[in-house]
Amino acid sequence: MSRSADPAALDGLQAVLWDLDGTLVDTEPSWIAAEYRLVESFGGVWDDRHAHALVGNPLLVSAAYLREHGGVDLPLEDIVDRLLAEVVAAVEREVVWRPGVRRLLAEVRAAGLPCAMVTMSYQSLAQTVARQLPAGTFSTLVTGEQVARGKPDPEAYLTAAQRLGVEPSRCVAIEDSPAGVASAEAAGCVVLAVQNQVPLAPAPGRTLLTELSAVTVADLKALVTDYAEL
Repeated sequence: MSRSADPAALDGLQAVLWDLDGTLVDTEPSWIAAEYRLVESFGGVWDDRHAHALVGNPLLVSAAYLREHGGVDLPLEDIVDRLLAEVVAAVEREVVWRPGVRRLLAEVRAAGLPCAMVTMSYQSLAQTVARQLPAGTFSTLVTGEQVARGKPDPEAYLTAAQRLGVEPSRCVAIEDSPAGVASAEAAGCVVLAVQNQVPLAPAPGRTLLTELSAVTVADLKALVTDYAEL
C-alpha cells in the first residue's frame, strides 16, 4: 500500500484503534477450535459456517448462538469463561501475530500517536496480548465486558476515542470482521479493513487489504486526509 500526499496535509491523524482477534493476532483458529470442542462435549454438531457467524461478535452474543445452534446447555457466562480460558491458554503458549502488525505498531508509537485496543474479547485476553508488546504500546484497552452494547454498535470505538481525547473522524480503526467494521464506521472512524476469516465488502470510505505488511504511518495519515475530503 503506497500512497503519496502533500506532507503538510498529513496532520489529521490523532490515533490508531486496533481490533484484537484476527487483526492484531491470529486467534480466530483458537476460538473456532474451542467452539468445536465445547459443542462436541455436549453432543452437538458444529461447522465453519456457524463459527464464522461468531467472528467479531460480543462474547455473550456468541454464547447465546452456541446454546441455540450447538446445544451447549450452560449459562451464557459459563460458556464465555470456558471459551476464553482456552484461547488465553493458547495465546500464553504462542502469540501468532498477523503480518505487519508489530512493525506498524512500533512505527505508530515512534510517531507519537496513541493506540487503543478495541475488542469484544475480555480483559484477560487483551492484557495477555498487550503484555507481549513494549510497555505503553496501547494507551487504553476497551474490552467487551466494559461496554453495554458490543460491536456492531459504535459504543466501543466511541469509548476508545473519548478515553484518548481524540475525534473519531481523525482515528484509523483497523478491523477484520463485518461487525467490527460496522462498529467503527458507525462511530465515525476511518476504517482500514484487513480481511482474514470472513469476507468484507467494499464500501465508500473503506479501505480493504489482506494484510498490513506494506502499510506505513504516512498511509494511515493519508487515509484520514482522504476521508475528510469525501
